[in-house]
Amino acid sequence: MEITDDRDFPAALAALSGIDFPWEYDEKADEPSPGNMDYEPYQEFDSAEETTDWIRSWTGNEELDGDAFRPFGQDGTGGLAVLWLVREGPLAAQPVVFFGSEGEVGPVATSLGEFLWLLAGGVGPQEAVEFGSDTGVPNAELRAVAEKYSGIEPRTPAEVLAKARAEFPDFAETVQSWCR
Repeated sequence: MEITDDRDFPAALAALSGIDFPWEYDEKADEPSPGNMDYEPYQEFDSAEETTDWIRSWTGNEELDGDAFRPFGQDGTGGLAVLWLVREGPLAAQPVVFFGSEGEVGPVATSLGEFLWLLAGGVGPQEAVEFGSDTGVPNAELRAVAEKYSGIEPRTPAEVLAKARAEFPDFAETVQSWCR
């Protein structure tokens, strides 16, 4: 598969960059407060150099480059939401994965459209991977973005996550194989 250095930011991601994602943490429950997502959308992809520096630092593997990744958002701890370029087709058809700041990893959506529905349902990438959340408080503003840009019928966060985990069940092991 040929991977191009396509760094044109999709309109769907640009639409997210104008939305405020409020964040509160419930210390008693040791999890995000209902309706909150620790997600900070980017306004553009990281550069090829920044992406290569990140994946090398994250894995400790200096042989890797960032060609297969497009970080597009982060949580407050530095965990990244990333398009993983593993299939033929446009950026919007690539799966979304999460790389946590403390080594957590996991698939969160099979495509950008699916990711938009995950957010619309009130679940962010960190909440899905680190806390195992598959339900949230739906967000009308994010639903409007999903309706406009996803190109697919509505999905619940549980449906989005189940599909991603079924398609990429070995993602954590794949990432582990890159680590040195």
